[in-house]
Amino acid sequence: MNVCAWFGHTQRKQREGRYVLVPDRKAVRELLTRYASLRIAQAERQMPTAARELEDVSYTLCVMMGTSAIHEAIAKADALLLTKGAPEGAEAGGENGLTLVG
Repeated sequence: MNVCAWFGHTQRKQREGRYVLVPDRKAVRELLTRYASLRIAQAERQMPTAARELEDVSYTLCVMMGTSAIHEAIAKADALLLTKGAPEGAEAGGENGLTLVG
């Protein structure tokens, strides 16, 4: 995935008088989907290649969401996808009412 595509160029929010980049929703959704798929694959059968990819996806999510722990990154990603900037017609609980944070 192209690093420049991770962040929306026009999306910014103000935090403590500074502007910060907001991750692109599509990129976040794709990473969350990949993370969930890899977690399921690892739960079904431990595979070294899937474990490495899961580490990479986890790291990328943490960087994108500005956290050092994957559970925090997932919570922030879910919150980002549930904000008012979500596409019209999406349900309040997400597209299917499910989140990855439990």
